[in-house]
Amino acid sequence: MEKVTDANWESDVLQSGEPVVVDFGATWCGPCKKLDPIMEQLAVEYEGKVKVRKVDVGEAPGVAQRYKVLSVPRVLFFKGGEVREQVNGLLPKDKLAEKIDNLLNG
Repeated sequence: MEKVTDANWESDVLQSGEPVVVDFGATWCGPCKKLDPIMEQLAVEYEGKVKVRKVDVGEAPGVAQRYKVLSVPRVLFFKGGEVREQVNGLLPKDKLAEKIDNLLNG
């Protein structure tokens, strides 16, 4: 799962030709650490259909502020450069996969 920063946010997420799922987290966040392997699995399963990216809110404060990320983990689902859905907190893999499927089909 590739990291996104303030510097490459525009090109990697907003201008992406495919949907992007962005996991906002932090190294000090326990639930974020539990979400990481789930997001890694989803990145593999949806390879070629959806890009899965990680944002460390400490390393990309501009992006975190822009999308009002006040708590982590938070997952934003982008299509066509716009947020289509968002999830706060730790969700099981099947629920996240369902949201990705909705993003692809919506």
